[in-house]
Amino acid sequence: MDNFVFHNPTTLIFGKGQLEALKTQVPNYGKRVLLVYGGGSIKRTGLYDQVMKLLKEVNAEVHELSGVEPNPRLSTVKKGISICAEQDIQFLLAVGGGSVIDCTKAIAVGAKFDGDPWTFITRKKAVHDALPFGTVLTIAATGSEMNPASVITNWDTHEKYGWGSAYSYPAFSILDPTVTFSVPKNQTIYGMVDMMAHVFEHYFHPTEHTPLQDRLCESILQTVIETAPKLVNDLENYDLRETILYCGTMALNGMVSMGFNGDWASHNLEHAVSAVYDIPHGGGLAIIFPNWMRHNLDVNVGRFKQMAERVFHIDPKGKSDRDVALEGIQALRDFWTSIGAPSRLADYDIDDSKLDLLVDRAMARGVFGQFKRLDRDDVLAIYRASL
Repeated sequence: MDNFVFHNPTTLIFGKGQLEALKTQVPNYGKRVLLVYGGGSIKRTGLYDQVMKLLKEVNAEVHELSGVEPNPRLSTVKKGISICAEQDIQFLLAVGGGSVIDCTKAIAVGAKFDGDPWTFITRKKAVHDALPFGTVLTIAATGSEMNPASVITNWDTHEKYGWGSAYSYPAFSILDPTVTFSVPKNQTIYGMVDMMAHVFEHYFHPTEHTPLQDRLCESILQTVIETAPKLVNDLENYDLRETILYCGTMALNGMVSMGFNGDWASHNLEHAVSAVYDIPHGGGLAIIFPNWMRHNLDVNVGRFKQMAERVFHIDPKGKSDRDVALEGIQALRDFWTSIGAPSRLADYDIDDSKLDLLVDRAMARGVFGQFKRLDRDDVLAIYRASL
């Protein structure tokens, strides 16, 4: 494995009834709070009232930014930054899923950044500070609650990029599985695809000798595979929600990826699609990732064979390594289809009319990927296979 330094400063507060921790955590950072949330589901479920009650009990002065989009937009980030300046905000609280948290990260950094936030999102300028922020997670998916990563869309230019810094870790994150009971079936499915995709992005890397990391990745994948079919048919089962919520966090908090750099090409491919078509991120990943796997099978057949045997229990007897690997990739496709995930871009009424634009967006930063560096021909082939 490669040399590494690991540090994760986020305090994880996990379990039933842990929302009360807001009363001990928020006062550590200041009275003037910006509450950031999405389309209003937290009001329908009563979570908004619970959060406001707890903030009131610690005499917080609360300002609000609502309406964060599922693919959070630069315009919303800028709106939040303006509120921070106008109201002298000291602390931000994201109540929602990965999109709300990603937006909050960009606002927290932007509030301390001199210039257009798009310049740090596109990595043209460095980040040196941020306002502190915490999260109350409402959906198991992105892992944004315990990592520094954020993805922001510039809808004016149809660009969507991931970024992160040492300053964009949450100070704390509260994860109560009961809060996720109200997450609809389709969003629950997308979330489970997303967390599995994060693990696969780690799993397919070029570094040698990572036996423990491999087993950690495989254990998360196996746990999601065992739990997902039960959860989609029992959305208010505490034990199942608890398991999936923890899997989502562990998939992308750095614990399974020490000592190597993951691939992340499939995420880049999906970001281009959702930047143009605004489709659900998890849905796009379910379509693209198996096609990325097939396209790159011969880069390291043994890696895919290992996945097939260890994760999907494919019997290798009497088969070539390549055949075992292909069975494993098909098993992944079949699994995601079985829980209700899409398998083709056509499921979102996407055809080949904007393929050139998708390739341009995906290639905006040049060749990408660690397992295999993808060029324009690779990208076009994977998109064509995904139609």
